[in-house]
Amino acid sequence: MINFGYFISKDTQIDFDKNNRQIAAFVIKNEPSFKLCIACGSCSATCSAANFTDFNIRKLNVLVKRGETENLKSEMKKCMLCGKCLLVCPRGVNTRNMVIAIKQAINLFDKA
Repeated sequence: MINFGYFISKDTQIDFDKNNRQIAAFVIKNEPSFKLCIACGSCSATCSAANFTDFNIRKLNVLVKRGETENLKSEMKKCMLCGKCLLVCPRGVNTRNMVIAIKQAINLFDKA
């Protein structure tokens, strides 16, 4: 085959039908303020863990809402539950309870 200097990239579409939405439902049930998040970034700006790692609460929020649980377990281990994010949230999202609920949901629903 002739090499023309280009290749076909892997498909980057998200198949929401294959994703696990049980974790998001569990988190919303146990911490209803999870739905109030507007992804302003205040939590990420004050996060102690984010200063030392690539941890980002907004990223967690998006992964949970999309149902993408592949990297969720490793991301959750980075949170130190210091509570700084809780203090600065303009919408009053209880981020500590959200993180705890995500951890519980992972233990309940993630089969990996």
